Amino acid sequence: MATVQTRDIPPDCGEHVVQFYEHDSELVEMVGAYLCAAARAGEVAIVIATDAHRRAFEAELEAGGVDVAQASADGSFIALDAADTMAAFIADGEIDHGAFNDVIGGLVRRAADSGREIRAYGEMVALLWDAGDVLAAIELEGLWNELAGELRFSLFCSYPAASVAGSEHAEALHTVCHMHSAVLQHPRVADPTAAADRRTRTLTASFAAERDSPGRARRLVVAEMRAWGYGDALVHEVALVLSELASNAVIHASSAFSIALRAEDSMLRVAVQDDGPLPAGRGDTLLIARAGHGLAVVEALAARWGVEAMPAGKLVWAEVRCSPAQL
Repeated sequence: MATVQTRDIPPDCGEHVVQFYEHDSELVEMVGAYLCAAARAGEVAIVIATDAHRRAFEAELEAGGVDVAQASADGSFIALDAADTMAAFIADGEIDHGAFNDVIGGLVRRAADSGREIRAYGEMVALLWDAGDVLAAIELEGLWNELAGELRFSLFCSYPAASVAGSEHAEALHTVCHMHSAVLQHPRVADPTAAADRRTRTLTASFAAERDSPGRARRLVVAEMRAWGYGDALVHEVALVLSELASNAVIHASSAFSIALRAEDSMLRVAVQDDGPLPAGRGDTLLIARAGHGLAVVEALAARWGVEAMPAGKLVWAEVRCSPAQL
């Protein structure tokens, strides 16, 4: 699986990022960097994790020059036990929405009263999933998203890749991924009816209709492609194509957008879907694409590209050739 460095995770408030990790060392490195960035920016960091992970994160903070004791005393670092916290709003396997709002909502509201930005990390959903309560994990993800609609904060959550990768979890995993604005290290779901193509890699993420969203999408794609082992020249080409497509979505369609990057065989396919309409009176896909803005770069770099009408909006895609030896 690929690794996206935490410094490239979109840090803006409102982002809800999920990481699927294979080893605790990956998790500690990424969450540690995320929390250190909060400390450097003068933000409030909230951690809801197991005791072992909390101790590991605190060690990373100390190694990064953060005085954890002082940060805890002044309210800029808040660490809670995941199981104990869940017990305050889950009883007999049922999530009490009002209690969640009191416990977690109250925690975030108190942090927001300081006037500082908030970065939260949580693994309560992972504990529910590991316990076999997948539906409760999805329900809890939804409650976090509802809270984010009320309060400004970023949220980073994680799941062990091994616990979500079985074919029996495919539908639930798909739901979880779509409840997040970015997915890091997407796990492979076992398919008992077909041989997996180990050379196929994918990345999906969604972004708001904000001026800096194309830049955040570009940074995410660059980090992922470098983790996949691609050279700078190809990374640069794909990043340029992605930037043009994402910028069109925000600037000309005034739309939120989602990206999909897929590496397979000798081709990298990058696609951007937005809510904007196709140009009126254009029936030919190539003409529709050429009617767009800033697409000369796409035409110059892509082996093939075009536009597809979607039930709501359109999908603009481009394919860039790459060497099979790089996969």
